[in-house]
Amino acid sequence: MLNIYPYFDYMQSNGVIPLDYALFKPLAPNKEAVDANTLLHYSNVFDAMVDAAYFAMADLNITNIPVLVTESGWPSKGDSNEPDATLDNANTYNSNLIRHVLSKTGTPKHTGIAVSTYIYELYNEDMKPGPLSEKNWGLFDANGVPVYILHLTGSGSVLANDTANQTYCTAKDGSDSRMLQAALDWACGPGKVDCSPLLQGQACYDPDTVFAHATYAFNTYYHQMGKTPESCDFKGVATITTTNPSHGSCIFPGSSDRNGSLLNSTIPAMDSKSSGSPVYGNAFYTVNTLIIGVLGWIAVLL
Repeated sequence: MLNIYPYFDYMQSNGVIPLDYALFKPLAPNKEAVDANTLLHYSNVFDAMVDAAYFAMADLNITNIPVLVTESGWPSKGDSNEPDATLDNANTYNSNLIRHVLSKTGTPKHTGIAVSTYIYELYNEDMKPGPLSEKNWGLFDANGVPVYILHLTGSGSVLANDTANQTYCTAKDGSDSRMLQAALDWACGPGKVDCSPLLQGQACYDPDTVFAHATYAFNTYYHQMGKTPESCDFKGVATITTTNPSHGSCIFPGSSDRNGSLLNSTIPAMDSKSSGSPVYGNAFYTVNTLIIGVLGWIAVLL
């Protein structure tokens, strides 16, 4: 059993590990990592770490035992010194991880053999001590609302929430707050965006931050203008994403119906208040190559 966290390797590499290599993003052949001993080419950190475990086992004369990845994921939020703990990166990593495992391509050392993997984790742990990222590894928040919606083109019916063809406009991480406020004022004024949902007491008032309010206004304007790329710029403080920014009862334009159907799985929503459905601690979320199964709040990729 092996816990694989490319996020930590990336953060601790001092720039040696490229972000795209950690996130399973496509790399040019000359950008792939090459094992000097075997000359095997690696296009992602995950495969390299799995094969490193296999080589270590072989050195101890342990063979014919498959590696089971018991934890792997990416945080969706972090402190100021964790700039790459973002919704987009978490969505990208977990979506690409699922696609990678379902493809059954295996690793360079064991091609064609899928690596059974548990995604860490099902729920955020808002009471967990440590840096902000430690509280934000979940696919769902503490209330059971999806933190983001996985985009899984080509994954068939394994997950019923493919949003790869849905795009949204959000405020860009790290943007100057004054520029965001100016863009928000323009969107709600000359841009003719209905910003009434942002008023106190309305569905999208919380969180009451310029970033969150700007994201709502930017996305509404973007959809009003037919989702043209130039309508999601706002002088460089906005960006297009496939991650649905809706949260709780705040449903953004372009979102699908979230009444129980827009979950990160094909299983029913799990309500801790439902009879016979208590939530004990946290859980892992994993995907079976053909079906989603839940056993004691743990879904496992076999």
